[in-house]
Amino acid sequence: MKRILNFYIIREIASLFLLGITVFTLILLMGRLIKLTELVVSRGVPFLDVARMIMYLMPSFLVFTIPMAFLLAVLLAFGRLSADNEITVIKASGVSLVQIMPPVLFCAIVAGLLALSASIVGIPWGNSAFKELSFKVLKQNASATIREKVFWDEIPGIILYTDQYDDQKRALKGIIIHDGRNPARPMTIFAKQGSVSGGSERQSLKLSLADGSIHSAGKADEYRLVRFGEYVMSVGGDSSAAGASHNEIDMNVKELQSRINNPATAVRTRLKMLSELHSRFAFPFASIVFAFIAVPLGIQNRRSGKSAGFSVSIGILLAYYLMLSFVRTLAEKGSIPPAIALWLPNIIFLALGWYLLRLASLERSVPLPSLNDFASLFKGKAR
Repeated sequence: MKRILNFYIIREIASLFLLGITVFTLILLMGRLIKLTELVVSRGVPFLDVARMIMYLMPSFLVFTIPMAFLLAVLLAFGRLSADNEITVIKASGVSLVQIMPPVLFCAIVAGLLALSASIVGIPWGNSAFKELSFKVLKQNASATIREKVFWDEIPGIILYTDQYDDQKRALKGIIIHDGRNPARPMTIFAKQGSVSGGSERQSLKLSLADGSIHSAGKADEYRLVRFGEYVMSVGGDSSAAGASHNEIDMNVKELQSRINNPATAVRTRLKMLSELHSRFAFPFASIVFAFIAVPLGIQNRRSGKSAGFSVSIGILLAYYLMLSFVRTLAEKGSIPPAIALWLPNIIFLALGWYLLRLASLERSVPLPSLNDFASLFKGKAR
């Protein structure tokens, strides 16, 4: 009987889990889809390249959507079982609440391993591939991205402004360029006219400038002015693309550990990398934490059913991710050690889940707000 019950609970959670991943991922993709659609419509980027960009973005979304979908799936699954009195029948058959947990924990471990794979392998691979492909698309469509009297910052470290731009001749007039690729010596370039060339798949984007000046600043009050008749500036090469935009999010675990252990790494950078390293493991573990919270809360959704499931899941997710964002900020500032800060929300919510599970096993109820309760509250205020 227990084997049948275990498979029944797993099947109930799995169907809702897949639905939740689809819905949450589409919601997070909406903002990116608008920009990616613009690439196809206004810049003529092949649809296949846009599809590849979406694929590269998926791991960074799945790290968040997998725990979210699992929490919602367990809440809705046990909410339905409770509403249909199936939980009562299960308990009457001699199966305790603790004995119901193994199939839920099995699903939580599977969800956690999926999120861990996306976090450790998928995110560095996806982010690096996305930046490389988007940079390639940018170079191939450079002439379509530059606009008159609009600051152009598509290439990391470079900001370009031009008063006039001839799209056919790729000619510019009234040019201002800020080059911040070298933070120790940023440069500002003024030129009366210039042109854009290159920008193919294997070439850098070249700016040929005429009749201008270069203003650079260094340490302390160091300042340098160079006037030129002609100046060729190369931006967007493979080295600049990899160096300027390759940060801790794009690194795998070995690269993060290597940079953290490097004495030459700045303290602030080391704290960011430590926070990123611990978050790679802390985020996926949230699926197991949510299992202990969702089961007792889902069982008590007798009357409100799905409305309570949605409202409770949204409340838990907001509380968890707000706390996670807050402690990560403290960790990056050095106020709390990253090893403690990034795992603190999991510890707090795991203790809360254990407490709720104990209450549920003792047949004690926990008052849960539903969407109807919130609606009646707002109606009361309106009156």
